[in-house]
Amino acid sequence: MSCLTSMIEPLRAANEIAACRAFKWRILSETGERVASSAQVTFDPDLTLAEAAGLDYLFVLSSPMARFVDRKAAEGHLRRLARHGTAVGGVSGGVFPLARSGLLDGHAVSVHWCYEAAFAQEFPEHEMRDDVIVFDHPRYTVSGAAASFDLMLNFIEGRLGADVATEVACWFQHPVVRGKGIRQKTPTFRRESTADLLPAPVSKAVEILGRHVSDPIAVEELAETVGVSPRQLERQFKKATGQSPSRYYRTLRMKAARQLVLFSKESISRIAAAVGYETVPPLMRHYREEFGVSPAEDRNTINRFRVEDNRPLPSA
Repeated sequence: MSCLTSMIEPLRAANEIAACRAFKWRILSETGERVASSAQVTFDPDLTLAEAAGLDYLFVLSSPMARFVDRKAAEGHLRRLARHGTAVGGVSGGVFPLARSGLLDGHAVSVHWCYEAAFAQEFPEHEMRDDVIVFDHPRYTVSGAAASFDLMLNFIEGRLGADVATEVACWFQHPVVRGKGIRQKTPTFRRESTADLLPAPVSKAVEILGRHVSDPIAVEELAETVGVSPRQLERQFKKATGQSPSRYYRTLRMKAARQLVLFSKESISRIAAAVGYETVPPLMRHYREEFGVSPAEDRNTINRFRVEDNRPLPSA
């Protein structure tokens, strides 16, 4: 819901400010049936995917695990639109069904940081980027709701000029207009800190750890690569994040494991291998310490939730 309204509202405001209908939009669903968001606010679509034609842009919004009722037909409609000049894009979890359709083959993809491990596992051939917006002609991928708002501001500036785009941003107290090439903010273990605010050695260490989720790296090797002593790295890391490098690293790997538990159908043994564990028992122990449940319990809970309700999406 947040992603959808973050795309519609700035366009609505731009029309009002410019006193013309510069932008029009329609809400589509595969079957035309009412769609319930994860917040249980429902949306009535204007038309079905099969009825869509003559669109400048089409953006897919969904959870990572979403499946089409009739996959062959739905993906055929998406490819038809793309062939006829529609720029197709995916927002947040919507990049998953778009990638399954093949429409992201050969294109770089913006993947929300909380879905990175699951996306990489399902689509290892795709180039993932942590930019908030990726435009790899003619595909748009957007990491989340705030980035969707930014993309609409860029559209508004292109159509109506910078003054209107700035006024729209100010209407919503949107502080910064981000575009292509801006990286996502990712949380550290301190509430006031994000990864892009860390001291240089710690930031570099965090980046390296993120690249070594499946092939563990020792703290000593990490410190040597960063260019400081292990003791200096421990001290700086703890001051910046509130955690030691090893504890931070374990949590990073557990978060990747949880993505695979929640957003993939991989076995626990394959998930363990994917996050650098040679055997399952230590993964099970660390997972329970981190999240209070076993991987199987976590997966069963979220699967029940998906059946009874909907899966919430990140709105950052």
